[in-house]
Parts: sequence; C-alpha cells; structure tokens
Amino acid sequence: MGSLVAGIVLVNVIGQFVFARFDLTADKRYTLSNVSLDLAENITDPLTIKVFLNGTPPGEFQRLETETRQLLEEFQARNRNIRVDFVNPIGDGQDDEAKKDLIFDIFHLSNRGVTPDIDKQVRASINKITDLDKALFDSFYGSGMKPVSVSVMDHGKKTEAVLFPWAILNYRGHRVKVPLLKNMMTASTQENINSSVQHLEYAFANGLQTATERSAKKIAVIKGNAEIDDILMADFLRQVRDQYHIGTFTLDSVAKRPKESADYLKKNYDLAIIAKPKERFTDEEIQVLDDYVMHGGRTLWLVDPVHMELDSLAKGPALAFPIDLNLNNLFFKYGVRIQPELIKDEYAAEIKLATGDEGSGTRFSSYIWRYSPVMLPTGDHPIVKNVEAVRFDFASPIELLKNDIKKTVLLQSSPFSKAVGVPAQVSFEDVAIESDPKEYQGKGNLPAAVLLEGRFHSIYENRVLPFDESDHVSVGKSTRMIVVSDGDVVRNQLDKDGRPMELGYDRWTGKLYGNKDFMMNCVNYLLDENGLITLRSKDVSLPLTDTKKVEAEYTRVQIITVLAPLLVLALFGIGFTLLRRRMYAR
Repeated sequence: MGSLVAGIVLVNVIGQFVFARFDLTADKRYTLSNVSLDLAENITDPLTIKVFLNGTPPGEFQRLETETRQLLEEFQARNRNIRVDFVNPIGDGQDDEAKKDLIFDIFHLSNRGVTPDIDKQVRASINKITDLDKALFDSFYGSGMKPVSVSVMDHGKKTEAVLFPWAILNYRGHRVKVPLLKNMMTASTQENINSSVQHLEYAFANGLQTATERSAKKIAVIKGNAEIDDILMADFLRQVRDQYHIGTFTLDSVAKRPKESADYLKKNYDLAIIAKPKERFTDEEIQVLDDYVMHGGRTLWLVDPVHMELDSLAKGPALAFPIDLNLNNLFFKYGVRIQPELIKDEYAAEIKLATGDEGSGTRFSSYIWRYSPVMLPTGDHPIVKNVEAVRFDFASPIELLKNDIKKTVLLQSSPFSKAVGVPAQVSFEDVAIESDPKEYQGKGNLPAAVLLEGRFHSIYENRVLPFDESDHVSVGKSTRMIVVSDGDVVRNQLDKDGRPMELGYDRWTGKLYGNKDFMMNCVNYLLDENGLITLRSKDVSLPLTDTKKVEAEYTRVQIITVLAPLLVLALFGIGFTLLRRRMYAR
C-alpha cells in the first residue's frame, strides 16, 4: 500500500515538470500547425480572448462552441499568457460593469491608438448609458459583428435564439475581432458549422498575428485614373483597415516628380490595389507601377477592359465598347492578356425587372442575367477553398501566356459560357432570349481571376525608360500579383439612404455572395510572409448528422442514454442493500 501511495506522489511530482497532450483524432484537428505554435509562443504579455458563444446555443452551434473551446485550450497549453473567457453578451449572467467593459472593448476595435484622455471620455460616456443591453447590441452591429438568428427543430420543438459567433482578442490594448461562423448561402446549418470548424485555427491564428504585429503592413489604394469611388468599396476598405494600414496613393504626382513618386511607393507600401480604372495610364505611370513590381511590391489588379455598367441599361440598350488603359503590354510581359470581350454565362446572378403595366399594375420578376456570371471556386488553393460563389458584373476572359511565371486560375466561368466580342449592344431584353446549349460547346471555363507568382520581367526590358531611374532592373525580385478582369468584384451596393452595404450582398434578391471572403483572402495571401493562409487548406472531418435517423431513433436513444443508466443504478443500489443486510445480519 505504501509503495502505491509513493508511486502516485511521484507521478504527480513529475507531472508538475513534464507536460504532454495527445491528439487522438484521425484528422489531427487539435494539433496546432507550426505557424500557430510560433504565434502562440511569441506572446510575452497577457492576451485575453473573449468568445461570445457561452450559454446553451441550440443544435449544431453547440458543436461550434465545443470545438472552439477545445482549440483554444491547445493555445492556452502552449502559453500561459493566453486567457480565454466564454461570455454570453446578452445573458442575465452579465453584470453592468462587464457590459460596460465589453462596450469599451468594441469601441477600440475601430479606434486604434486612442489617447488616455479619449479613454477617459469614452469611459465617462459609457457610465452614463441607461440601457446597457441596447447599447451593447448597437455596438456589436456598429463594429460589424452582426448576430445570427438561429431556428432549430428538435423532435418537433422549434428553438430560436440570437447568437454572436465572434471573439475579441486584446493584446497590449490592441483589440482584434475574430469571426467564428462562415455563413454560405447555399449551405445548410450543419455544413456551415463544419466549414467554420475547419477554419477556426486560421481565424484565431490570423487574429493573433494581427494583434501581436508591432507594425502592420501598409496598403496603397491607387488613384488618379478614375478608379472606383471609395464609397462603392467602403465595406472592403473597412474590412482591410481592421488588419492593415491603408492609404491613398495618387498617380497625379508622377507627371511632376516621377522618380520621387516611384521611390515613395516602393519604400512605404507592401501592396498596391488598382481598382477599376477608367482612364488611360501614361507611360510614366506605367513605369512607376512596373518599378514597384520589380522591387518586390505585391499588386492586386481589378481591371475592366470593356466599358459597360448595369446602371446604364436603366434607360434602354447601351453599347459595350473596349477601353484602352495602356496596360496591355504590361500584362503581356507579366504573362496574361485580358481580352476586350464580355463573359456570357448561363450560371449567373438574378436581377429583378419591372413587368406589366406602369403604376399599380407594375410587378417585379426575377430573371437570369447572363452578363453577371457567378463563379463557384473549384480548386484547393487557400484563397478560394470553401469560399462561396463570387459574383461578377461584365467580366472579361483572361488568356494565360507562356513564360516562367507560375499561374494559378482562382476563378473561372462555368462550362456553359462563352466570350462575346465588343462593340456590342446590351439590353435587359436579352433576358428573354433562349439559349442553345450548342453555342457553348468548347467555349466555357474562361478564367476571370488569376494568381501570378515568380520573378517578373520589366516591360521596359531592353527599352528606353520614360524617365531616368538609377535603380531600374530588368528582372525583378520574386513577388506575387493577382489579376481580376472585373472591378465590380469589390463593389458594394448602397441602401436606400445611400449607405454602403456588405460586400457581396444583393439588396434586390437578398442573396449574399462570397465576394468579401474572396477579396480578403486575396489581400491576406499577397501579404502573407509565413504561410498563415495555408491553414485554410486544413481538412477537418466532421460527419453530418442524419436528421431522419435521429428522428427515427429518438425514443430508443432516450431509453439507452436516460432510462438504462437509472435502471443500472437502481439495480446496483438494491443489490448493494441486500448484500449489506446479508453481511451484517450475522
């Protein structure tokens, strides 16, 4: 007996110094990647993670809470500076002070680097709030952390709840929000939960990197050639601003100070975004952008080679015609050619058009608009894996040219699509034209978004430079760029009051496309130096629940899980009592 006690004590003493966890799952879902481990181990100060999934979430959301809790336990096991709190933000368990602290945290999500004086003013304002529940709810909405309304049928009983599938990381006063739920419009609740669990490690690792980076990377939004207005890409810019520094770089300065402009761009920005320019680039502006690429700058090109707007059709037929942006030779040198054509696709978004008589007789009907192709990612590249279908408007095909650059097609049209030459007349009356499947044979699968990686050759290789540049190189450093043949992929709609709506949401049909996820994945991949985004390719096998089988086996399972243990316990009690009486009756 003494040796047993000594052994137990020895094991406990060793356990104080030796720590190990074992992942027995087949897909190793709780084994953190090296990227996540490095991020966790580099945390030197206390880091707090508040997860808003506490309580009793209905149905499949309990699985999301459980998986989130178990994954964060792995992070905590790697670094004791990480503290995790599961909070129900609108539950009765939250006292007023906790709600005030949470409102204060949410305020700091969109206000970095505020001074102590502003902190005091914010605290004073929060202390004056009388209806904290409403203020907290409004804070979630205002910060973009929108709740989800959940309705679950459980054996004929309908359960409804409002959930906040979000988390907030707080490190050295820098707060970052982390989305926990992927909400794909064509997927069931179970499929959305499975996809969300699959991306939990990436979501938290990305949040850790954003919270712990001392100097966030800088993004330049290129202006000066009639690019898309900021309000029409406001949701994208707001999302980018949560993770990176973002600013405007105007090419107008190139005309007067080309050398200084080129130096400033390549020294101060890690990524340049060129979103739907409508005016021709000068040779000097081309050289500035080319020089930026040659020195390792990352670029995201959202280019329309054809002029055509959906709003132009409101008054009748309009002419689609090519735009000469002076970018053809640049892209040709890099290895792609954006054809001045329009993609017409049978797998396309719907539009609502007025039909019937004017006035009280007017009604709106839905039609397939073939010039708005909806492209469903099919590859396993981390940029597009598990991304919902992306909507385009008047996209053009991209031709891949042979050179040493690695090219990856991210999005392409369906097999039932073709390229339409321009100039061409486009009209809403086209929706009534019936298509012949034969006209698409051998013409579909047209690339509309392509990733290029490698060492690019300058457009001015063996050519005279538009302006003198002492550090010009003919073959650049290894870098990346993404070319998308539609600037509207980043365009958000406006509500009736002129306010920007969520990117990818169509207010006319109520559908939410995957444009935001796609665009953010593009930015994250282009700026990713340590392979963090590759975590999106991690496969987690979570079998879907067979609801019909659950319904059929509901009574039997209840008997096994509830009644059977009680019967065993009762039999044990009776047997123990009889045995006790028999022993002590003597």
